Amino acid sequence: MKKLIPFVIAVLIAYFLQEQFDQTQSESEPAGESRSVTSRTEEALRSGAQIQGSGTVSRILQDDNDGSRHQRFIIRLSSGRTLLIAHNIDVAPRISGLRVGDTVGFNGVFEANDKGGVIHWTHHDPEGRHEAGWLKHDGRTYQ
Repeated sequence: MKKLIPFVIAVLIAYFLQEQFDQTQSESEPAGESRSVTSRTEEALRSGAQIQGSGTVSRILQDDNDGSRHQRFIIRLSSGRTLLIAHNIDVAPRISGLRVGDTVGFNGVFEANDKGGVIHWTHHDPEGRHEAGWLKHDGRTYQ
């Protein structure tokens, strides 16, 4: 048991140093710059981050018509993570002809949840105060 204590302490120190390094790295990113979702950055996703990537549509949901209307669908990233896309169709055009299996590129704000996360702000900001997001499908950009 006494031999195990130094090992556990070393593991804990390594863990806390890595956490500190990850936090420093995410804080040093330029403001307003989108991050690409890769297997490496996916681990460091934090709510409120502007990110971009692409995925395959795995499910199309009914529109959310409560308040601002949103076209909703789920994409699966190459890592297997799923994300809900909530695209404001009061501000940007709806993606027409969207089908399960289609590839959709996205740039928007990530919000964590227990099901993988949500991407929103996939449109321009009519007031010009927020970084513009977008969706890309079948050669067309929606924002």
